[in-house]
Amino acid sequence: MTQKPYIVDELISAKAIAARVEALAKEISTFYADTDKLVVVGLLRGSFIFIADLVREIQLPVEVDFLEASSYGNSTVSSREVRILKDLRGEIAGRDVLVVEDIIDTGYTLKHVLEILETRHPRRVEVCALLNKPSRRETDVQAKWVGFDIPDRFVVGYGIDYAQRNRNLPHIGAVRFTEEN
Repeated sequence: MTQKPYIVDELISAKAIAARVEALAKEISTFYADTDKLVVVGLLRGSFIFIADLVREIQLPVEVDFLEASSYGNSTVSSREVRILKDLRGEIAGRDVLVVEDIIDTGYTLKHVLEILETRHPRRVEVCALLNKPSRRETDVQAKWVGFDIPDRFVVGYGIDYAQRNRNLPHIGAVRFTEEN
């Protein structure tokens, strides 16, 4: 597959992300203060940097697990067909679960993941998303904690990719295809 040439314009700085992650972790630590161990479920692959930074700031005992779901492939738009590529290794029945998502766009992936997790009878499940595109939402899913609301732009960086590129950027950038005016 040949990719169209593109440029990445910085949308959210690394410094702004770090400050927001610290604030989110404080709110999450307060909310879950009564739990003996929080199960933090990262949705791969886009959340891996966010989850690493977030759990280092959470002031509670945490267990980290991962689930990989995909609805994008190498496209810039959701296919709305969610595939589970990797399931959890641990049990979540009766446990407090925090799902960590990189971005909520249409909401189909997160809705599907939450439905799966609820069948496993956790004590409670909440969501923390680094990015939220409310203008694109097609489902009724919401995150309890959101890092940043962003406009309807395709973004990369801080773990988020376009066809497996740009995950290593320290900031969030908006993709601008060079054919655009």
